Amino acid sequence: MADVLLLSAADVRAVFDLPAAIASQRAAFGALGRGEARLAPRVLLDGPDGDVAFCYVSRLPGTGAVSKFGSVNPGNAARGLPTVAALVTVQDPVDGRPVAIIEGEAVTTLRTSAASAVAADHLAVPDASRLAVIGCGVQGRAHVRAMAAVRPIGRVRLVCRHPDTCTAAGLSDELGIPVEHAASVRRAVEDAQLVVTATTSTEPVVLGAWPPPGCTVLSVGSFAPDRTEVDGGVLARAAAVVVDDVPTALDHAGPVVAAVRAGRLSPGDVRPLGPIVAGLAPGRDGAGDIVFYNSVGVGVQDTAAASVIVERARAAGVGRHVDL
Repeated sequence: MADVLLLSAADVRAVFDLPAAIASQRAAFGALGRGEARLAPRVLLDGPDGDVAFCYVSRLPGTGAVSKFGSVNPGNAARGLPTVAALVTVQDPVDGRPVAIIEGEAVTTLRTSAASAVAADHLAVPDASRLAVIGCGVQGRAHVRAMAAVRPIGRVRLVCRHPDTCTAAGLSDELGIPVEHAASVRRAVEDAQLVVTATTSTEPVVLGAWPPPGCTVLSVGSFAPDRTEVDGGVLARAAAVVVDDVPTALDHAGPVVAAVRAGRLSPGDVRPLGPIVAGLAPGRDGAGDIVFYNSVGVGVQDTAAASVIVERARAAGVGRHVDL
């Protein structure tokens, strides 16, 4: 019989704030870059109506194995539900028994946006302050907050598919920076220094001619081979194509898969984020370069986040214990 800690979404939010999430993702990618992390192949399973089930398993030094199983359901937006649903399980590092089960949507929201902020901190030009976010859902809003936590953001332009029902109106007051809705994706991107695409689109929403010199484009919705938020022109113009994990991206990152298949990108030219975060490789070569970052999500992100969450929950007495 195992004493297992159950943590709800509210429990996660009570102990895992944005600074902790950002620190956890720096640690995750630093460990990955130094070769200290164990990462199993990522599993995707297609479903009806564009649904995708996924499973990640990984381990970091000093942690037990952590797995996340869940799904991405684009139709949930119309149902008033989060697009991502997931559970994270944590095993004891010595005996392998389950020690925690964590609601995964809250974990995913924070760790994904925090990882993008870490990537932007290493890939963007130092004075990047003009941010464009395409997609105003949970991840879009989370990314505005995360970018503002690591960058001197002076202006945000948002593009929503459904502006009449957009819930991002309070971000300007919350963050104390101008947040405006752009009339089009092109208008938002053309003078941006940072662009985040946070959609589940299977068609490009950002075209290669739009990003200006020096721009860093971060795609977080191109998490499967059929999800392609940017066209081939973005990768063709990019001086660097960076991903969270190269083997995973070559199988699952839609824009990268398409560019390699078309012969426009060599697999050997795809750079991993880990060595950049670990200080072992440069993030960008020149201030005028366009840099493209494709995040599909990898297990070490959840392992690092879950380790912090469990430690803090135990210290604070948060959560409910059950015998399994």
